Amino acid sequence: MGTLTPYDFMVRWRASRLSERASAQSHFLDLCEMLDEPKPHELDPEGTWYTFEKGAARTGHATSGWADVWKRHHFAWEYKGKHQSLDAAFAQLQRYAIALENPPLLIVSDMETIRIHTNFTNSVQQIHSVTLEDLKEPKKVQLLKRVFAEPESLRPGETRQGITEKAAATFGALAQALRKRTDDAGELYDPQRVAHFINKLVFCMFAEDIGLLPERLFSKMVYQ
Repeated sequence: MGTLTPYDFMVRWRASRLSERASAQSHFLDLCEMLDEPKPHELDPEGTWYTFEKGAARTGHATSGWADVWKRHHFAWEYKGKHQSLDAAFAQLQRYAIALENPPLLIVSDMETIRIHTNFTNSVQQIHSVTLEDLKEPKKVQLLKRVFAEPESLRPGETRQGITEKAAATFGALAQALRKRTDDAGELYDPQRVAHFINKLVFCMFAEDIGLLPERLFSKMVYQ
């Protein structure tokens, strides 16, 4: 986790009496720090895919509005002041969802509670709630970490076994495809060479997952 501990975060935001406008971005940046996740301006200085105040057309309305935070293919996030209606915030996000490329997670918060609505296509919606008091539980902190780093892991109905089976099938198909390719000499790739390469990929994913590789280095290399 980051330099701001879950306990420090809990104490700071339990005491806050700031309005939504005065506190929303500070709350989100503190959350990034607590989870040791890059902040929007660090990952996307131009604000094209991860940014505060993302403009969006509202479905069924002639006017536009703003999502408080948006990260493409991850989430749209709407804040309300303490003790204000999270249902209203969620309804607002639903009106923005299409314009925001239909993110898989729609998240609302009043600084004391973070409520995560799954929004995956062809899936039954699930709701996960994390209060300030819940931050005493490591599994709740890890849930928030997944929101930032692995939103797909929150897809309803997905199990570890299912993910493992899909990963094994994907790697198997990749290995088969590589074995059909030829090297510079026109020879088929040696099966042991292919297996060694696949093992390297698996190790890099494992190393990134447990923090041996800094700042999601492997993912950045793959997607560049």
